[in-house]
Amino acid sequence: MTRRLGLRVRVTLWGTVAVTALLLLAAVLLVRTLEGRLTDASDEVSRARLAGLLAQARSGDLAPSLTDAGDNGIEQVVGPSGSVLAASPNAAGRPPIAHLAAGPRPRTSTFVAPDDAGTDTYRVWYATGPGRGGSVTAYVGDSLESVGEASHALRRSLQVGIPAVAVLLAVVIWWLLGRALSRLDRIRAEVDGISEETLDSRVAGDGVDDEVGRLAATMNAMLARVEGSVRRQRDLVADVSHDLQSPLGAQRVALELALDRPDAVDADRLRSEVLGATAEMEALVRDLLVLASLDSGAATRPVLLDLDALVLEEAVRTRTTSAARVDTSRVSGAPAYADPGDVRRIVRNLLDNAVAHAATAVRLTVRSEGAWAVLDVADDGPGIASEEWERVFDRFYRADAARTHGSGSGLGLPIARGLAERSGGRLVVAPAEDGAGGHLRLALPSAAPGG
Repeated sequence: MTRRLGLRVRVTLWGTVAVTALLLLAAVLLVRTLEGRLTDASDEVSRARLAGLLAQARSGDLAPSLTDAGDNGIEQVVGPSGSVLAASPNAAGRPPIAHLAAGPRPRTSTFVAPDDAGTDTYRVWYATGPGRGGSVTAYVGDSLESVGEASHALRRSLQVGIPAVAVLLAVVIWWLLGRALSRLDRIRAEVDGISEETLDSRVAGDGVDDEVGRLAATMNAMLARVEGSVRRQRDLVADVSHDLQSPLGAQRVALELALDRPDAVDADRLRSEVLGATAEMEALVRDLLVLASLDSGAATRPVLLDLDALVLEEAVRTRTTSAARVDTSRVSGAPAYADPGDVRRIVRNLLDNAVAHAATAVRLTVRSEGAWAVLDVADDGPGIASEEWERVFDRFYRADAARTHGSGSGLGLPIARGLAERSGGRLVVAPAEDGAGGHLRLALPSAAPGG
């Protein structure tokens, strides 16, 4: 199979061919323009000489020998009987150079006429006018040889110049592409040398802000994202392994004791320990499945729902499982447009987080603010330090000792924020209303986009 030409060869080839074609087109236009300009200039001079001869014939000042034609011109004045009244030296003693039906308006024609060396091709202007002995016809022409020589000289120059320019252009394109591609090859080699163990490596920039320089910056940004993703995956594996180790260890110890001393087994205690550890692992697995759904961008089915009704339902559930007082006196009507399952999971996670850190009470507030349905969940616990307002939404992050009690796996708030953003909303830490305690604020769109 024929090997495909490289990018450098192809760009050089096509670039040279394209520019050469343009040069050839420009050369054709240049030659035609030169010929046209020379012909126009010759015609202007010939018409002026023609008018002068007719004026001399009319006034009777016509000399037998016409010396204004120059080396490349020819002139003749023919009388009414066909006799030559005046002629330039190269047409002296010769019969009329033509027998054309002339009129008072100048006309032009191209034909071969005799000269000193034989014959030549002339572009002749002719017209009739009054003379002393009757109507005369004047012929004034200029040899086309001068125009041909000028255009021929230009063609020869272009025949040499265009190939030389094409070769020089190919060399320049080859050299410039070599420099550009060498920078690309360097970036490729550096990226190719980065492995899982050296994900912190970056492509060395050369300080040039051009397409290649921006490519290097883009590659570095991509490497940073890959490094961050791999780091998060490793942290996830480590955190999951750590969180699974405790319930698995508890199960194993309980089972080993039961097998070692079956007569002394307390069935209720064994059931509580094993099932409790199993419930912890089951909750963690459910959280991981939700995170996987968020990372995969799974589609949701948003509908218009009553956020206040859903919050009140979850508040009732929380009161049955927690000793903390749940205040819902500030819950008022607030429609929201989101996935009902996602919203229920968000509210449940926020309530579980609040009651886990509350000293005595949790206060819920639901209201409508413009295009948003807003839920505030506040507790009277130790609160969240301002420097941790964003970190609490990191996966498996656990705050300082003041708020670690009952904090679970550290996935509740990250899952809540991810679900809120998937529904087009937001979840943030807000300043505590009374200067103490934790305060989380959820905002969800109150209508469908464009609605």
